Amino acid sequence: MGELIEFRRPDGRSAPAYLAAASGSGPGVVVIQEWWGLNEQIKKTADRLAAAGFRALVPDLFRGELAKNSQEASHLMSHLDFPQAAQQDVRGALQYLKQGGKKAGVLGFCMGGALAIIAATKVPETDAAVCFYGIPPAEAADPSTIRIPLLGHFATQDDWCNPTAVAALEKSLESGGVPYELHRYYAHHAFFNEARPEVYDKAAAQLAWDRSVTFLQKHL
Repeated sequence: MGELIEFRRPDGRSAPAYLAAASGSGPGVVVIQEWWGLNEQIKKTADRLAAAGFRALVPDLFRGELAKNSQEASHLMSHLDFPQAAQQDVRGALQYLKQGGKKAGVLGFCMGGALAIIAATKVPETDAAVCFYGIPPAEAADPSTIRIPLLGHFATQDDWCNPTAVAALEKSLESGGVPYELHRYYAHHAFFNEARPEVYDKAAAQLAWDRSVTFLQKHL
C-alpha cells in the first residue's frame, strides 16, 4: 500500500521513510519503529493506519539496516542517538505530515514507544502521542511536562517496562496533570507484534489497536 520516500529534517538533511496514505487527506501519524528496524511488520502497521484514514509515515531510524535477532537489534539501538532521532527524524516527519495544515501525532513501539514520550515532551509539532511499552530514561525526558494527550499501553508480564516502572511513569503523569490514558494488559512485552508468535497476544493487540485508533481520531 505504501511507498518509500525522503523527507527533510529540521537540520536540512534528507531522511528515508515509509509513507502509507490511502486517502491522502487525513491527519498524520508518525509511526516509530521497534529496535528491529523498518521491517515488514512495522510497514503493515502503517498500512493499517492508512486504512483507518490516517497518513502514516515511518522514519527509517536505522537507515536501511534490519536486525535478524535481539543481539543485532540491541547493537543497532545502542548506536542510535535518541535526542537526534526525536528532534530531527521524528520532528521532520511531523513537519512533513503537517504541511497540509492537518494535525499529526506519534505512535511508537518499544524503543519507538520511548521515543514517542520523548517527542511528546520535546517536539512542539506533536499533537498527540501513543506509547506501546516504552519508557525513556529520566535524563531523556520528564513525562510530567507533557501537555498533549497521551495514551499508553503496557504489559503486566513485561520484564523491561515492568509494573514498577509503569507505576512510576503513571505517578509522574499524574503529578504533572498530564491528559493521559494508561492501560495494562495481561500479556508480555511486544504483545502487539504479530511477527513474534512467542509473545503476540491477539486479543490484547486488537483491544490496544482499537483504543489507539479511537484516541487518534478524537485528538487529531
